[in-house]
Amino acid sequence: MSKPLRHVVIVGGGSAGWITAGSIAAMHNSASNDGVQVTLIESPDVNIIGVGEGTWPTMRTTLQKMGISETQFMRECDVSFKQGAKFAKWVTGDEDDFYYHPLVLPEGYFELDLYKYWQQDNRGKSFSDAVCFQEQLCEKGLAPKLITSPEYAAVANYAYHLDAGKFADFLKRHCINKLGVHYISAHVDGVNSIDTGDIASVITREHGDIGGDLFVDCTGFSALLIGKHYNVPFISKKDTLFIDTALAVQIPYEEGDNDIASHTISTAQDSGWIWDIGLPSRRGVGHVYSSAHTDQASAEQALKAYLHQSIGDKSNELNFRKIDINPGVREKFWVNNCVAVGMAAGFLEPLEASALVMIELAATTISEQLPANRQTMDIVAKQYNQRFNYNWDRIIDFLKLHYIASKREDTAFWRDNRDPKTIPQSLQDLMTLWQHRPPIEYDFSHKREVFSAASYQYVLYGMDFNFTNPSVIRNENETKFAQRLFKENDKKTEQYLKALPSNRELIDKVVEFGFSKV
Repeated sequence: MSKPLRHVVIVGGGSAGWITAGSIAAMHNSASNDGVQVTLIESPDVNIIGVGEGTWPTMRTTLQKMGISETQFMRECDVSFKQGAKFAKWVTGDEDDFYYHPLVLPEGYFELDLYKYWQQDNRGKSFSDAVCFQEQLCEKGLAPKLITSPEYAAVANYAYHLDAGKFADFLKRHCINKLGVHYISAHVDGVNSIDTGDIASVITREHGDIGGDLFVDCTGFSALLIGKHYNVPFISKKDTLFIDTALAVQIPYEEGDNDIASHTISTAQDSGWIWDIGLPSRRGVGHVYSSAHTDQASAEQALKAYLHQSIGDKSNELNFRKIDINPGVREKFWVNNCVAVGMAAGFLEPLEASALVMIELAATTISEQLPANRQTMDIVAKQYNQRFNYNWDRIIDFLKLHYIASKREDTAFWRDNRDPKTIPQSLQDLMTLWQHRPPIEYDFSHKREVFSAASYQYVLYGMDFNFTNPSVIRNENETKFAQRLFKENDKKTEQYLKALPSNRELIDKVVEFGFSKV
């Protein structure tokens, strides 16, 4: 029980496995003889799903901690910059209906809530445009920084779009060659347990038994350890989040210099929505939908109609990859000496790129709170399960918010999403609260929230949420301060629109010249 934890065994590769391996190995000096040994076992037969192409700004910190060059990462993983998400047709379904969830906080966010002042005099601007310069950068297709900016530094806060398959391979090489991760290609056929219920070793077909002190299940939906061995129940969330099917396709550019959107484009459909992500070499496009509200043939037709707008009749020749989604999470994530990360722990839907950020959060938490020995592991596990139950609940609330704030009445999908029986009580309580005041940081209890109150503000006000009792403005000094903040945002917007290159231009320069090293 008091023997130091010296060996972490990760079962499964992909983004979940390699982000976890890299995070632990970098923090615990696995490349040295006195560091914590990290072994990753990957099946030679399993292919990753490969459509998780959107990240959050946290990925910059994750990569930096692993000692990864941003230039090299961008060159090898077909990376473009992401500055938020544009939601089209989510509010009314009209052609001119859109709003942004940018990655830059509203101007003066920690000093003054600008909503009521924008509501009083919005000057024809959306909320995000009035309080944040990033909507304009996205609308103009501009990059979030300059080629002279150091690696990972930002003018405007940014994340990435990337090729998930290339990313996993890139991380694999870095972890093995630079961080000392021991790699084994093998099929895991079973588990050897001891009397306490702990895993002593996993049984591989090619290399026999491989023992360890902590086992991380990154085996995706198959959940070999947490699900099949420990039988931890999977709790479906389909009664709240209806999306259960995806049709995905990759669209090569006809020309090598096509503009690259610096944001994810999410366009609402009758029974779901379409994602559109621009990478340097192609677009990744997919239609996620509820099979309870439409059939595959209709979903394919909707996706072809969307693509016809950009590639014409070629959309009729495409073949789509069908991916089944079972939205839900494990009842527990850490049991005995086994912890699940990635889809083995849970998956909801692609909206707001929550999948990769949850992998990052899990990998970081495990790394930072790695138990000293088996004696402390159950305490760490208890804290971990509490934290991640909370994290998953907050993500479910935030994703559901996008659907219930809609005013669309045209299909059963949108109407059913607003049925109170499908809305978690925690979100219903917040919506009642927010009828009388804006979302604030005190509405959430954890230091590391996946989505801050600012994110809720951008979605609520972007979707024209109606207050029952809007605040009355009486403070003259506050009003003057608000006007200064609006002017400061206008000034920054004008300055950055003139100074920043296009997304395509900066990406091309990174490939040719690279960023300045930190």
